[in-house]
Amino acid sequence: MNQEGDEKYPASAISSWSGFVYQGKIALYHSLKLIFEGDLDFELQLDSSDDFAIYKGGKLHTAHQVKARISKYRNGYITALEQSTLIEHDKIKGTTRYFHVSVPLENTDDHKGANGETVKFYRYGENYHCGLDEIEELTKVLIKKICDKQSITVSDNLINFNYCLLSEKISTKAVHTHKLNQVEGLSENRAAYEGRIEARSILDALLDENPYQNKDYYAVELKAELLTYLEQMLDQALPHMSDATYERARRLCGHIRDTPINELKTLCQMMKPSERFQVLQTNDIRRYTKLIHVISVEPIFNHLPHYLDSENRFYVPTALDVDESEECEFDMIREMKNNDDLLRLLFEYNHLIASKAEASFTFNTKFTNSDDLNNRLATGNLESNITKSLCISVITKDDAERRLHDKTTN
Repeated sequence: MNQEGDEKYPASAISSWSGFVYQGKIALYHSLKLIFEGDLDFELQLDSSDDFAIYKGGKLHTAHQVKARISKYRNGYITALEQSTLIEHDKIKGTTRYFHVSVPLENTDDHKGANGETVKFYRYGENYHCGLDEIEELTKVLIKKICDKQSITVSDNLINFNYCLLSEKISTKAVHTHKLNQVEGLSENRAAYEGRIEARSILDALLDENPYQNKDYYAVELKAELLTYLEQMLDQALPHMSDATYERARRLCGHIRDTPINELKTLCQMMKPSERFQVLQTNDIRRYTKLIHVISVEPIFNHLPHYLDSENRFYVPTALDVDESEECEFDMIREMKNNDDLLRLLFEYNHLIASKAEASFTFNTKFTNSDDLNNRLATGNLESNITKSLCISVITKDDAERRLHDKTTN
């Protein structure tokens, strides 16, 4: 790319994953706040003129810088506050500038820069801060207010669905911008600068979707729950995390964010192969992510997060919490008989790493190929040893690490 041609575009923060997580949620909240107030003539822009910005009529209306968990003291933000006052690119003299923080500060008075420009701390009701664990509830309150204003009756489930849907819209735009930069060669600054979201499209997404007619409802909801847990876990643990642990958690979160809904269903099913993925609970998500963090081998983030041993056999982390191996075997075989998607998956991924188990164990399923769901003859053939059946291995973390380390040391 011609660097001179890119100079007119403001610097971008697209590559900053942790910054995007928080600023995307704040950008959604602010956009919905404007919509609730009756403003539908703006465009939301991520990662260009500032962490996010609002444009009207092609001109910068407000610039927003977002900082998560930097310091509880104002002095920790002085450099960033001064940066917000700069007159550069679309930020001109008199531009309204806002500063968002996730923790309470002892002083939230306006900051006046050396050039005379003013930065205001953004207000959330009575507070001048909003944590990552608080922004979702505030945003859902706004969604309900907008629906009430439009005379739309909503349930908690519908509000939750719309929140998930809108969050996905913001994430999708960021992923698309990244693709323009990484795959199609468009400069990072230009990709973000020109990739804006219109207010009307945000409102339409809020009003037009009916989750009870959307077959991907549960996958959309679960994707949001997975990301919310990972983001909050990272937010809380960041001060104590090693760089290696943080990078692995970041990659897992990024992988889930980038996974299309149809592929996410596969991941969710294999996370708890003894049950339908719709019934995954917070504890399942916690067990699954914790297992990936503590295994001493780097996972392969391709389709399902997985590992390969020296014989190129797949090992898949799961949220299985095994008290009794016989009960686990019974539950899994019962689900395989009624879930052809799971059956086909287990023929490809039949080594399952349990999040918790006293010992590793294996069991035969009597299924001899992935089309055996309704084929009684195939299961009957096993009795005469004509055909070898699918064997499932459920292994402990320690046993999995020993097998996987054999590959790395060979």
